[in-house]
Amino acid sequence: MLLTKWTAVKPIAKQKHFLVSKVILPEPPDEKIELVEIEAVYSKKTTLIPWRDLTNSELWIQGWK
Repeated sequence: MLLTKWTAVKPIAKQKHFLVSKVILPEPPDEKIELVEIEAVYSKKTTLIPWRDLTNSELWIQGWK
C-alpha cells in the first residue's frame, strides 16, 4: 500500500492526485492498521484517512486518471 497512487473522484482542496506516503502503525502494535497518510502530488500537503476509504470507488480510483 505504501507509495501507491490514487486519484480522488472529487478533488480534495483542489487536489486530485495523491500518494500513500505513510502507513500509520497502531498502538499497541498487535492491533490492525486503520489509518494511512496521503500526500497531494502537486502541493505536498498531507492528510490522514482511514485506509478502507481507498476501497470505496465512489471516493478513490487506484492510479492517476
